[in-house]
Amino acid sequence: MSNIAFTFTGQTVIITGAARGIGLELARFFADAGGNVIAVDFDGDVLEQACAEVGATGVQADVSNTDDVQRVIDTAMAKFGRIDVLVNNAGILRDGVVWKMSDDDWDAVLNVHAGGTFKFTRACVPHFRARGYGRIINVTSYSGIRGNTGQANYATAKAGIIGFTKTAAKELARFGITVNAISPNAETRMVAGIPADKLAEIAAGIPMARFAHPSEICSAVGFLGSEEAGYVTGVVLPVDGGISM
Repeated sequence: MSNIAFTFTGQTVIITGAARGIGLELARFFADAGGNVIAVDFDGDVLEQACAEVGATGVQADVSNTDDVQRVIDTAMAKFGRIDVLVNNAGILRDGVVWKMSDDDWDAVLNVHAGGTFKFTRACVPHFRARGYGRIINVTSYSGIRGNTGQANYATAKAGIIGFTKTAAKELARFGITVNAISPNAETRMVAGIPADKLAEIAAGIPMARFAHPSEICSAVGFLGSEEAGYVTGVVLPVDGGISM
């Protein structure tokens, strides 16, 4: 059981990329805090196992597909009658240096990260506006600020999410909707693919000298998703052990 600082009893929380890593820990966190969690992922088999583990409702979907996104929203409304919190966490990697990167690899990463964030936000806004309340938390990355070799597509998408977050925050504030982002630095599948020597080099550059466990990201998202954070919007919160200082 997580140490819960905020309660989400009766609230509906949609989390994309929820089958593994940070998304899975967020699904667990919000479910433990009383939320009705809609967990979204492209990998249906892993998602089913994750939902059984944490007590969430799973919806297999491609976040870059408008029809799939609407199906998730329709499922949430049909099952729970409301949407309160959206966490845009889904992401993929298709790494390669610029001169070797294909159109498909560029498009796939932009479509999932930036496209998914946009499409889920757009689909939730009418429901948030109807109630005069909503919390949106987008997941960006240090790479979106500083860049990273071999990740022009990923860095571009994550930088775009920062711009999108600030723009949406300005547009939606008058409706009681906050839009914020986190920039995490955690042990995920993406980090697991880094060679050991490179990983050690990166860890040495983190003031806390380690990557976070995915569960350590949850409290920051919980705060931004809470009723108590109603006057916080347009923020990009680093949860990165100080690497971005």
